[in-house]
Amino acid sequence: MQLVLRPFSLTDVDDLVKHANNFNISKYLTNKFPFPYGQKDGEGFIQFALSHQPLQVKAIVVDNEVVGSIGIHQLADIYSKSAEIGYWISESYWGKGIVPQAVKEMLKYGFETFDIDRIFARTTHTNLASQQVLKKAGFIFEAELKSTIFKHGEYFDERIFGFRKHQLA
Repeated sequence: MQLVLRPFSLTDVDDLVKHANNFNISKYLTNKFPFPYGQKDGEGFIQFALSHQPLQVKAIVVDNEVVGSIGIHQLADIYSKSAEIGYWISESYWGKGIVPQAVKEMLKYGFETFDIDRIFARTTHTNLASQQVLKKAGFIFEAELKSTIFKHGEYFDERIFGFRKHQLA
């Protein structure tokens, strides 16, 4: 399997919709990631991904097929030295070591591209796979906030993991 992170293209919409239209993915993401995930959702997301300079969102491409997305978003004001990373990958690629590799690549890109000292990620306490991804990529558990996420009629604890610029090898 060959992993490439690259800018999205409008021609990626069919791959994007094929892999994003999955409740098992959307249940762990914000409500901005809909289920079902249709053509208009994919087109809108690609336009959003291409609208930032410098680039914040990249396509996760395996063997020339877009199978996910990863992004780094710098915060503003007093939080401007931090950025949040977010990602998802097609369920058919879960557990194959692709996402930790993509996260490590985006850490390097994020610290080279943005004037930041910290990249962090948030997960629900139930998303153990994402927590493992972050640990494999070198993130350190920073905090747990009780019942701060509300999705599908229930509350979840929010776990925050951070990676500092000085940790880059």
